Amino acid sequence: MQHSTFWADRGQLLHIAAADDTAAPETEAPATSRAACARLGMLKVSRPVFSIWMQVQGDGWIESREGRFRMRRGDWMAFERESVPVVQSGARGLCIGLLIEADTLQALEALDGSALYAGRGRMALRELRPLLRVWREAATPDAGDDLAVRPLLLRLAAMQRELAARVRRCPGRSRSRRRQVFGRMQRAHLYLEGHSDRVVRISELADLTSFSSWYFSKAFHTLYDESPQALSVRLRLERAADLLRDTSMTVGEVAAASGFDNCCSFARAFKSRFGVPATRYRSIALRAANGATKSTQAQRGHNTRV
Repeated sequence: MQHSTFWADRGQLLHIAAADDTAAPETEAPATSRAACARLGMLKVSRPVFSIWMQVQGDGWIESREGRFRMRRGDWMAFERESVPVVQSGARGLCIGLLIEADTLQALEALDGSALYAGRGRMALRELRPLLRVWREAATPDAGDDLAVRPLLLRLAAMQRELAARVRRCPGRSRSRRRQVFGRMQRAHLYLEGHSDRVVRISELADLTSFSSWYFSKAFHTLYDESPQALSVRLRLERAADLLRDTSMTVGEVAAASGFDNCCSFARAFKSRFGVPATRYRSIALRAANGATKSTQAQRGHNTRV
C-alpha cells in the first residue's frame, strides 16, 4: 500500500503538489521557522489520488479549488486529486493528514468493501486520541506499510459511514457508476460550502461535475434532500451567524460578506432562519459567551482555592 503522512503544527503551512507540477506556487508560513518551512512548506508527492485531513488540536484553514474552509478541533476534510489543498494550522493548532494512492484505495475496498469520498464532517472528540494513535503507527518508518495503515483506513471509512450511506441514492446501474456520480456531487457540495460568501450559479456546479444543469439539480436534491439553491442560502446564513458571533463587523458588512445584495433581504432571510433579527442574535451570542467566560473563571478560582 502506498501512502504518506503529514502534519501542520502551530502556524505551519503545507502545499501538496504533484512531483511534475512545475507551476505550483511558492508558499510562505509567517509563523513558521525556516527549518519548518524547508520541511513542510512544499510537499512533492508522486501520484496522490486522495487526501484526508483531521484537526486534532486548535484550529486552522484549508484552501482548495472548492474554496476556503475553517477547521476546528474535531473537523475532518477529504479531497480528490484535482483539489490540491493548501493546509495551515492556527498558532496553537495541529492538523494531521494522509495522502493515499490508487492501490491503497483498492486495497481498502477489497478489505472492507468500503470507499473514501471527498467531503467534510466532524468526529467525536473522544475519538481524536485513538485516531491520532493509529495515525502515528501508520507514520512509523519501520512499520510495514500494509499492516500499519490498515487500522487507520478502517477508521477513516467508519468516519465516512454517513456519506457512504448516500451512495445508494445515486443514479446508476452499477455500484462503480453510483460511486462516480456521488464523488462528483460531493465535489459540488464542498464547492458550495467553500463559497458561502457569494451566490453560486447552478451552471458553475454543473460545469464542475460535468453534468447538465437539469441532471445535476435533480440528482443533488435526491442525494441531499434540498436543492443547491436552498443549501447555498442556508450556508450563507450560517456564515453570517458565525460572523455576527465572532467578529465586530456591522450587520451591513456581514450581509455583504455573506453574498446578500442588500440589508433588507438579508434581514428577512436571517430572521426566517434563526427566529430573531441579526442584532438580537449578536446580543444573545455575546451574553452567552460572557456567561461561559465567567463560569470558567469561577471554576478556575474554585480549583485554585481547593
